[in-house]
Amino acid sequence: MAKPGLSAEASQRAVPEVRLAGRLADLSLGKQIWVLAFWPLLEQVLAFCVGFTDLIIAGRIGDGSDRVAILDAMGLGGYVGWFFNILQGAVATGVMALVSRATGARDTPLARLGLGQGLWLGIAAGLLSLLALHLGIPALIQGVGLKPEAAAHAEKFLRILAISGPFSGAMFAINAALRGSGDTRTPFIGMCVVNLVNMAVSSLLALGPAPYGGHGVGGIATGTVIGWASGLLTVSLLLARKSGALSWTLAGLRPHWETMKRIIRIGAPQSFEIAFMWGIHAYGIHVIATLPGEGNLGAHILAIRVESMSFLPGWAIATAGAALVGQYLGAGSKEMATRAVRLCWKVAATLMGAIGIIFIFERDPLIAFMAPDSPELLKIASPLVLICAAAQPFFATCIILKTSMRGAGATNIVMRWSFGSMIFYRIGMLWLFKNEPWFDLRTVWIVFSLDLFTQALVFAWVHFRGKWLDAKV
Repeated sequence: MAKPGLSAEASQRAVPEVRLAGRLADLSLGKQIWVLAFWPLLEQVLAFCVGFTDLIIAGRIGDGSDRVAILDAMGLGGYVGWFFNILQGAVATGVMALVSRATGARDTPLARLGLGQGLWLGIAAGLLSLLALHLGIPALIQGVGLKPEAAAHAEKFLRILAISGPFSGAMFAINAALRGSGDTRTPFIGMCVVNLVNMAVSSLLALGPAPYGGHGVGGIATGTVIGWASGLLTVSLLLARKSGALSWTLAGLRPHWETMKRIIRIGAPQSFEIAFMWGIHAYGIHVIATLPGEGNLGAHILAIRVESMSFLPGWAIATAGAALVGQYLGAGSKEMATRAVRLCWKVAATLMGAIGIIFIFERDPLIAFMAPDSPELLKIASPLVLICAAAQPFFATCIILKTSMRGAGATNIVMRWSFGSMIFYRIGMLWLFKNEPWFDLRTVWIVFSLDLFTQALVFAWVHFRGKWLDAKV
């Protein structure tokens, strides 16, 4: 419906009524999304290749039962890596919400404060993550229930991975500030360095000739640490060369407790949400790892790696939507913030649904490429990818709507509504059925998909209700 005082044609014109700052100023809404999503999409493609490469390397380190143990260990490593980033991701969410609002309001000093204070909080979050992981590894491995051989590989991998915490924490914060300001190209360059160095060093240390190779999963983890350190150096130097609204300044880098409190206030609910979510997922991993037979956890992570192909456009578009929501709210336009989210929602659902169709026909070749000569793993993982193909539109809905609400600073709302569905399905349903004779890994994935379906309905209702637009940053 047209705004009062505007013709229908004027209200639907390509260039929005609210003019954003910088390179987004004179672009249509569709072009704004494209500009902001393009580099994150390439970044996600590269990140997918890294995860793919890690599994390919892991699948070629050992033979037979040792290969299954290594892939089970990498499966746990993938989930722990997610937990490892809880505090860092929370800081990044707070930084992005603050900087995007400041950019939309053309408040340059606040944007620079968000960058500088985010850097210190990111480093602190990384150090806390490192400490928590080192102290919790034994209990974590024991709680999941890995077999002794897989547990030894997992501990070696995680001890080294923990060292990357301060590097990744700082880089998450810097990249979030850049994306919030509308610059998604610089984070892409930095992440290119992270991922390319990671792939090269991991391959050399795990599979390379003597004296460099032969380090197994420890070599893969070392490549990850060196990759993050290299990427942080790169993005910091690129940012030092910038002279625009977002750049390093002494005023921005001096400790400013009020700005830190604002970032923490936004990010803290997300840290609780993701920590709680991780605990729920850890229970799911325990259920999977203790299913009868071997290879369930390895097959689970293989299926997730295939499914992660759909994250590529979904996350990139969600990043664009979150940045636009923050900037339009900073510029005082709830209407344009809402229009941006809904356009992102339509595009993501279409693209992820199309990828789901690809999963139906190409799932077996993709799985076999990551784990060659592993017919047992292929047999277990193939039905899982088919299940996730059916869930893609609901997955897209969750990614776009939850990320856009976080970009608006409504992390409390996202936290509240995420918990109920996850507790019901991922704890209650799994606990209820896990001892049934028909219960298997396919049933676990069906339960996970029902959770996504429910959350998609809930967050669609929350979105149209509109209270998330009133969040304070």
